[in-house]
Amino acid sequence: MRSIARTFALSLGIAATAIFLIMLGLFMWRYPMEEREFRACRVVVAVLDRATDIEGQNLTVRPTRALEELKADSPNLWYVVSAGDMVSEYGSERRPALPFAFPYHGPIGSSVFNTLDQKSTFCLAVVQRGSLQLTMMVGEPQVRFGRIARNFLIRSVFSIMLLALAFAATVAVGAALAARFVSRGIERVALRALAIDPAAPQGLISLSEVPRELKPLVDALNRAFGEIDAYIRMQRRFLGNAAHQLRTPLTLLRAKVEDVPDPVLKAELVRDVRRLTSLVSAMLDLARLQNHAIEKRPIDLGDIARDVLADFGPSALDAGIELSLEQAGQGPFMVQGVDAAVRSALANLVGNALIHAHGARRITATLSREGISIDDDGAGLPDGVEHGLIEPFRTGNTAGDGAGLSIVREIMAAHGGELLISSAPGRGTTMSLHFPVTTAPTRSLQLDLQAR
Repeated sequence: MRSIARTFALSLGIAATAIFLIMLGLFMWRYPMEEREFRACRVVVAVLDRATDIEGQNLTVRPTRALEELKADSPNLWYVVSAGDMVSEYGSERRPALPFAFPYHGPIGSSVFNTLDQKSTFCLAVVQRGSLQLTMMVGEPQVRFGRIARNFLIRSVFSIMLLALAFAATVAVGAALAARFVSRGIERVALRALAIDPAAPQGLISLSEVPRELKPLVDALNRAFGEIDAYIRMQRRFLGNAAHQLRTPLTLLRAKVEDVPDPVLKAELVRDVRRLTSLVSAMLDLARLQNHAIEKRPIDLGDIARDVLADFGPSALDAGIELSLEQAGQGPFMVQGVDAAVRSALANLVGNALIHAHGARRITATLSREGISIDDDGAGLPDGVEHGLIEPFRTGNTAGDGAGLSIVREIMAAHGGELLISSAPGRGTTMSLHFPVTTAPTRSLQLDLQAR
C-alpha cells in the first residue's frame, strides 16, 4: 500500500496544477476589452512585421499564411504599413478617418487609439527596421483566441513559470503539512494501541484524543479490543474452571491406584496420574497467573529445583536414571515469579525428560543467573523437531498427551521469560527456563540473603 502522505501530496499536486491551468485559461479568456484589444494588436503587428519586406525604395507586404488567415477571419480588416514615404495599404475603402497623417513619426511602441468618428478603434505600432521606422496601423482585426493565447504564452513564459513554481511550492508545502498532521494523528493512535497490554486489552483508546477523521477507525479498534478481551477472559475462566474441577477426580483416582495388586501396572499408573496432576496444577497456576490473581514475588530457583528433583527421585530410581543438581556461580538464584507456577513448569520438564529421554542414564538440573536448564544424555531428538515440541498436543515421541510443554511456554511468557529447547541426535536434549533480568529489588534481596 502506498504512503498516505505521498499519495495525498501527489493527488493534491495534480489537482492544483489542473486548477492553475484552468484559472490561467479563464484569465486569458476574460480579459478586459481594452486588454484583449491590446493583445490582439500585438499579434497583428507581429504578423505584419514578419510579412513586410523593404528593399531599396520598395515596401512589400507578402501574403504569408498567418496574414491570409487573419484576412479570412476579419472581413472588415484594413491596415496601412509605411516606412518613410513608402506606403502599402489594404482595405482602404473600409478605413475610417485617422487622427494621424502619413508618413507618421513617433516613438517606438504600440497602442490602441480611437478613430476620428469615435465609432471604432485601431492599433498603431512603430518598430525600428534598420535606419527606417516601420509604422503599422490596423483596424477591425478578428484574432483567434488560440493565437492570442499562444502569443501571450510565448511573451510571458518566464513569468508564468515563476508563478507556476511558486504556486506548486505553496501547494506542496501545504500538502506536506496536512499529510504530516494526518500521519501524526495516526501515529498517536498507533502508540496508544501499542501501549495496550495484549494479555489484558481492556484499556481502550479515548475518542477525545484522536482527530475527528480517525474516530471511526479508533471506534472499530476499541470494539475489536473489547471482543478480544472478552474472549481471553472466557478462555482463561474455562481453563481455570477445568483445571480446578479435575483436581478432585485425580485425587480419588490416585487413591484407587494404591489398591492395584500388580506392582508394574501400579507404578505405571502412579507415574501417569502424577504427570496428569502436574499438568492440571500447571493449567490452574497459569490461569491464575494470567488473570493476575497471584502476585509475583522473589523466589529461589535452588529451593524449587531441590524440591522438584526430590519428588521425582523414586520415579528416577525405578527407571535407573540418576538425578543431579549443579549450579553455575554462587547462589542464591532469585527471580520474580509465582512459586507454584514455576514448580509446575520445572516438574513438567523433569517429568518429560524421565518419560521421553530414551537411553538416558543421567538428568542434570543446572542453575544460573538466567534461570534453570534440564539436560539429559539420552538419544536426543531428530533435526528440526525442537520447534514443534512447544506446540499443543506434541511431545518428544509425538504420541503422548502433549500439552505439557505448551503450558510451560505460556507460564514462562507470563513471567516475561521463555522456554528454550536444543537437541541433537545422540547428544541428548536441553530444556531451559530463561527468566528476565533480575530487577534492583531482587538484587538487594540477594545481598541480604548472602549476608545472612
